[in-house]
Amino acid sequence: MTATMTPAETRRRLSESAAVLIDVREPDEHAAERIDGARLIPLGTIDRVPLPAAEGRAVIVHCKSGRRSQEAVSRLTARGVSAVSLEGGIEAWKAQGLPVVAPATKMPIPIMRQVQITVGVLSLAGSALAWWVSPLFIAVPAFLGAGLLFAGVTGTCGLAMLLSAMPWNAPLRAIGAGGGKACAVKV
Repeated sequence: MTATMTPAETRRRLSESAAVLIDVREPDEHAAERIDGARLIPLGTIDRVPLPAAEGRAVIVHCKSGRRSQEAVSRLTARGVSAVSLEGGIEAWKAQGLPVVAPATKMPIPIMRQVQITVGVLSLAGSALAWWVSPLFIAVPAFLGAGLLFAGVTGTCGLAMLLSAMPWNAPLRAIGAGGGKACAVKV
């Protein structure tokens, strides 16, 4: 079982500079809202990036609801780093009325939802065209399926990188979203 810390205790430790807070969500989630002072290290990179110097302070990891942060604590423990998970994640933090930092402008749809929408629309269109126009259009959903397979195996999603370069995603590019992000179809 992963060690946890309540939002109230986490806030107390942060206010006393007795903790380092790591956000393991994706860059677009972090850009939409974050706990002030949290350092973004997405879960997919937690094994290979340098961690902030704790210097005797507690290392607290958070995500949206606590599931990803528990996985991050397990990975950090395997690296020899003592860490705890913020109980309930940023959702529990907000539920207790604790402050979050949010941009003044509305963020675009998260990259992964953009990928899901694009793959869905193109798959439906390709299938419909294969049914009514020419069987050769079956190549469209087949190409998309191969792209998702490639993304799952390599952890790199070309469609996410392409979408992150679109003009409506300029706020996300400022914080590095999309680079090397894996496509995922979340259910």
